[in-house]
Amino acid sequence: MRFGNLTVVAASVVVLLGNAAWAEIRNQPIEYRDGPTVLEGYLAYDDATADLRPGVLIAPEWWGLDEYPKHRAQQLARMGYVAFAIDMYGKGNVTNDPQQAGQWMTPFAKDRSLMRRRAQAGLDVLLGQKYVDSKRVGAIGYCFGGTVVLELARAGAPLGGVISFHGGLGRTADEGPDKITAKVLVCQGGDDPLAPVTALPSFMDEMKLANADYQVNVYSGAQHAFTNPAASSRHIPGIAYNAQADKRSWMAMDDFFAEIFHQE
Repeated sequence: MRFGNLTVVAASVVVLLGNAAWAEIRNQPIEYRDGPTVLEGYLAYDDATADLRPGVLIAPEWWGLDEYPKHRAQQLARMGYVAFAIDMYGKGNVTNDPQQAGQWMTPFAKDRSLMRRRAQAGLDVLLGQKYVDSKRVGAIGYCFGGTVVLELARAGAPLGGVISFHGGLGRTADEGPDKITAKVLVCQGGDDPLAPVTALPSFMDEMKLANADYQVNVYSGAQHAFTNPAASSRHIPGIAYNAQADKRSWMAMDDFFAEIFHQE
């Protein structure tokens, strides 16, 4: 009898190991459109289960949809989310040149309605994924992308929460009243010259007027793009990776998602 039980246990282990061997992080490009503009985002999820799970939109830095947001999408997929990194500039538009990045970003900075519409096109793709629980969706963004996800919140997009990492906090004067229902977490570098903490008081005033549920974390010594390990290699003054701030802000994100997605 003992041998028989051991046989059953061994067989179960083989089945479990077999299933684990087949399970992996799936990733794929997804082409979509905003009007006539052809875009291509990046989807990542774990195929170990067919259960519905929270979805996370990722808005990239001003460089475009390069490898960094794709890496973050894979990280989130390993954590059990369906992650979709969106394209703001158009299929194939990625650069390492700050002048080019600035040219691509400028129209969105001047026209927040364009920014919101382009981001919403990506959110629609995420919401359409078969494994996404549409009632549990959040968004994160880096630098320019941080501004993008804040604009989604301001537009009243159906999100449980948004997180801006070293993003610009300002808004244009003609945007109109806020419709914020998403919870908001802002993670800023204390020594960031491009998204300075001096913008926080007016941002906090805006959040209060909107009756928003918001949090602000400031990381001492952190400069712009502090979450991106490649930031220092760009040799741009005021832009540098900060491992401690990166770790702390990621942990803050994890806690934030646990709250808004009602996870244990």
